[in-house]
Amino acid sequence: MIAVIRIKGIVGLDRDINETFKRLKLGRKYSCIVVEEKPEILGMINKVESFVAYGKIDEATLKELQEKRGKGKKTNFFRLHPPRGGIKAKVHYPRGVLGNHKDKINDLIRRML
Repeated sequence: MIAVIRIKGIVGLDRDINETFKRLKLGRKYSCIVVEEKPEILGMINKVESFVAYGKIDEATLKELQEKRGKGKKTNFFRLHPPRGGIKAKVHYPRGVLGNHKDKINDLIRRML
């Protein structure tokens, strides 16, 4: 399972990037979806890689996310708070928060609960 968190806002986006966000159901900043690794989903994530943070989510973090932000439902869409401690830089990983975070996405999600 992959967690995708939108970090950047909606101002000044191209039409195709905005359409991809709509298809991923990431309309607002700090919204999060959990999806399976499928080629079509990975293609959409690669298209919006400059605006999101993503990575593999473990079962413990997914369960905690569903308990705290899922409102008692098993869902794959969550609205999160801005991260505690702030966002260091909105540049690509490893310097900033954007891009593929592999295992560090779990720490980012826990900071945003």
